[in-house]
Amino acid sequence: MLKISIQDEANAATLKLEGKVIGPWATELDRVWSDLRPSLGMKKLCLDLCGVTFVDKAGTRTLQKIFRRTGAEILADTPLARYFAAEAMRTIPGNERKDR
Repeated sequence: MLKISIQDEANAATLKLEGKVIGPWATELDRVWSDLRPSLGMKKLCLDLCGVTFVDKAGTRTLQKIFRRTGAEILADTPLARYFAAEAMRTIPGNERKDR
């Protein structure tokens, strides 16, 4: 299960994720951020991965897509969360920010 919270402030919006970013939950995350994206305007997006416990391939692809399209700041406070953040920021060959 994945809990997704949105914290919307004047200069930034934060997507706080808690749980597993897997399969259908990765699809739900993609839907949530796609719905949020038009309202961002000039706001910075922040992905809070501090509460994430597992990310599968679909979750990694979703996190990479969000990072690639927004340049989001990623919050990670544990070695595991930092690993997920590094995977999200990893460049996918052939997809270097072309869909921004």
